[in-house]
Amino acid sequence: MNPVSIQLNKTVSKPQLPLFLFILASSLMLACNNPGKPAQVNENAATVKTEPSSVQPAAPPSNFKHQMANVNGVNIHYVIGGEGEPIVLIHGFGQNWYMWNRLLPELSKHFTVIAPDLRGIGESDKPAGGYDKKTMATDLHELVKKLGYKSINLVGHDIGLMVAYAYAAQYGDEVKKVALLDALIPGVEPVWHQISTTVWHFGFFSRPVAGDVVAGKEKEFFTDFWTTVTPNKNPFTKEEADEFIRAYSTKGSTTGSFHWFGEFSKDVIDNHEFMKKKLTMPLLAMGGEYFSAPFLATHCRLVANNVSEVKITGSGHWVVQEQTAQVQKGLMDFFVGKG
Repeated sequence: MNPVSIQLNKTVSKPQLPLFLFILASSLMLACNNPGKPAQVNENAATVKTEPSSVQPAAPPSNFKHQMANVNGVNIHYVIGGEGEPIVLIHGFGQNWYMWNRLLPELSKHFTVIAPDLRGIGESDKPAGGYDKKTMATDLHELVKKLGYKSINLVGHDIGLMVAYAYAAQYGDEVKKVALLDALIPGVEPVWHQISTTVWHFGFFSRPVAGDVVAGKEKEFFTDFWTTVTPNKNPFTKEEADEFIRAYSTKGSTTGSFHWFGEFSKDVIDNHEFMKKKLTMPLLAMGGEYFSAPFLATHCRLVANNVSEVKITGSGHWVVQEQTAQVQKGLMDFFVGKG
């Protein structure tokens, strides 16, 4: 099946969505803890300082802790816990590190789990620049180095998928395995062209005023946005929704996260260079049935040689929350070799 074939002659019915809407949804997903040290101003870019909030960050499992690290010129917040070889979990737009909270207990039995907040949201810094995925991947690589690890396993969802790809492409000898969850890679065709030329939010999110437009209305914005990329109502618990809204309500986080989209044009250029050398480590493509599953594995095979696939049935874009057991089994099978 052509992953970007457009079929407009079907009506949307539950639970089946036409592939065209899968792909449009893929674009919409991209669009549309103790507080750490105060964020410092970078030498080369202004930084929005994280201000104390009356709403405290969500707590991870008891064997995890909140930490801050100054790496690559920015303060990055992360949670860490467990034991064994490291696995880094990278969140996407509309969520923060807490998107992985349901998986942390099991993963921490096998790995030292590191779940950062990307530059631009929450307790991490919000610098004026550096939102291309190559630089964001370098943030995390420097964090891994600072923690003393030479190689890692890697998981990325949504924007985190793009960062994970940039990490694996730059530091391939230091990545044992990588799992890419429910998104697409900028510049990898034909899916990228169809999405980037047909959806409104790529343009809106890239405009300097966009973050200010949404700031102060985070609850209304995200409550609406989350439901646009899944046929499942209320994919998050109240605690999850509250934490995600809190993280994006910190000063500068709407502008910071929208910068992730504003740098897509640079990501395309960087990825075209990365694609000249395919990834060689094992790569898992994991997509939701009603989202990226129809095209994700084919998409990934354009940039990697050793791709396996897991389709998460009954799920839209928020695969970790919508079908937690399936995602956990898929990751455990891939990274550990057991169900």
